[in-house]
Amino acid sequence: MRLFHFSDDPGIECFVPRPVRVASTRPPGRDWLNGPLVWAIDETTQPLYFFPRDCPRILLWETPATTPRDRHRWFGASDAAMIAHVEQAWFDRLSRETIYRYELPIAGFEDLADAGMWVSRQAVTPLAVEPLRDLPAWLARHGVELRLMESLVPLREVWSSSLHASGVRLRHAQGWAATPDAPTR
Repeated sequence: MRLFHFSDDPGIECFVPRPVRVASTRPPGRDWLNGPLVWAIDETTQPLYFFPRDCPRILLWETPATTPRDRHRWFGASDAAMIAHVEQAWFDRLSRETIYRYELPIAGFEDLADAGMWVSRQAVTPLAVEPLRDLPAWLARHGVELRLMESLVPLREVWSSSLHASGVRLRHAQGWAATPDAPTR
């Protein structure tokens, strides 16, 4: 298994635990997840972060509980492992920006059992850093189909499906804040 952290900064020598920039509502007993931590993602779900930092996106993938109906509704005829939905307005940045993938040691990380997320309460020195350019190509190499949309708001219903839905930086999505009960992560 491998763990990664993604950044637009190519020169991070040590990741120091810090609180999240925007606190999320956490289940009882999990408020500590808003506190000082180093966040990492596993190899399988790393495509969640093949995007410029503030790019709002929704990624979908099957779970063992996914129904054929939900698969067909949200994936159509696609045989992709994941579908990434991004606003059309972000495509130029997605295509031209470089992000940096830091590989992190596994020791000291705790598995959150939540979409490949891991955290460390200790400072972490990266093992390596790699620039990622042409992010749409990186998505394709990892079995992710990129779908561009004018707005992500029509996808709010996917959280009621049997698919796994991960929304990242949705507070930056056009019209998302006006959507009642929409996830904001």
